[in-house]
Amino acid sequence: MAYRPIKAKYLIETAYPLEQAAEIMAGEQSSGTFVKTPGETRELKEKHGAGIASMEEIEERLVPALPGTQVPKGISNPVYKRAYVELAWPLENVGLNLSNLMATVAGNLFELSPFSALKLLDITVPDAFNEKYPGPQFGIKETRRLCDVYERPIIGTIIKPSVGLSPQQTAQQVHTLIEAGLDFVKDDELMGDSPHSPFTERVDAVMDVINRYAQRNGKKPMFAFNLSGDVDDMLFRHDYVLQKGGSCVMISLNWVGISGVNKLAQHTQLPIHGHRNGWGLYSRSEDIGIAFKAYHKIFSMAGVDHLHTNGIRNKFCESDESVLTSIRACLNPDGGGYPVMPVISSGQWAEQAFDTYRQIQSTDLMYLCGGGITGHPGGMAAGVRSIQLAWEGAVQGKTIHNLQAQHPEIDQAIALYGK
Repeated sequence: MAYRPIKAKYLIETAYPLEQAAEIMAGEQSSGTFVKTPGETRELKEKHGAGIASMEEIEERLVPALPGTQVPKGISNPVYKRAYVELAWPLENVGLNLSNLMATVAGNLFELSPFSALKLLDITVPDAFNEKYPGPQFGIKETRRLCDVYERPIIGTIIKPSVGLSPQQTAQQVHTLIEAGLDFVKDDELMGDSPHSPFTERVDAVMDVINRYAQRNGKKPMFAFNLSGDVDDMLFRHDYVLQKGGSCVMISLNWVGISGVNKLAQHTQLPIHGHRNGWGLYSRSEDIGIAFKAYHKIFSMAGVDHLHTNGIRNKFCESDESVLTSIRACLNPDGGGYPVMPVISSGQWAEQAFDTYRQIQSTDLMYLCGGGITGHPGGMAAGVRSIQLAWEGAVQGKTIHNLQAQHPEIDQAIALYGK
């Protein structure tokens, strides 16, 4: 069979013989269907059929992981085998097209009835994709330059309450946060162009505060305005933020879609902050969905500069191991994709900084604390200071309790969040 440079790795579970199950996957996602067709000649399959690159059985189970699973005819007591399978495709099937790539490596696979589990774990693409998709324009280096933050994480927060604040109330909260020394603030993903906070009015109010701060201090904090919407609206909103002196825009990746992200990336003169809300649809089950390594590669090639990863001991269901794998994938991708700035968030406060640094050994990240800053018992300014102190201590090899006696901001944080 001809060389196939596109590869995808999966976790599968099936009652069918593994070789047969893998062939069903390969056929469904290339030249085959549920019956043999006259057009699927040997020559066509040789040129365009997907191949099985590797297969490794892991374990057997007696109960299927997912409902609606079909078993082979004549089998009354099925055994469900779990395995890693890697499929490979010729570039000619896909072309240099990220949407077509995802339709090929994912597509209908998740609905195939012979499988009681099927999860896309990773993708490898040829260099030709990187020639077509140059990836982030700003990434880690340029984001640091715009924030004027080096040798430590970019520390930030999210405007809370998520919705309900007027543009002026949002601007007042931004004023408090940046006067406390915060580097980065962003809209919540629920905030867009709502009647109670029209996008342009919010940009006007917030950038007036930020621009005045920059004039006084020679440093401009970054605000990520959520411009998610129809493509023309997003391009207009980007231009409005740029005109008003803004330095970042945010989009909801899963709802804007690959092509929407790429269109904005081709247009943008500002870093794109990629929010992955809806991520649990892909990730929450170990038996179905898409793993972060594959997800990261697609959206980094599409052009995002920052990508959310959750944080350790987060308020969601994602494990610490999964979070750390995601952060490492952002910093050191392989097999396609680009480095992007990982955005650590979700239930973060001062304490997690120490274990995060110990595990990652890097400060090339954003560390966002919503309630961990805005809900701090000493006020927002004390919340900001607690995170700054925590990261200074983490890099110096200290623990949070080393700082507790000297710094009331840390002591107050432990008293509230440490419960």
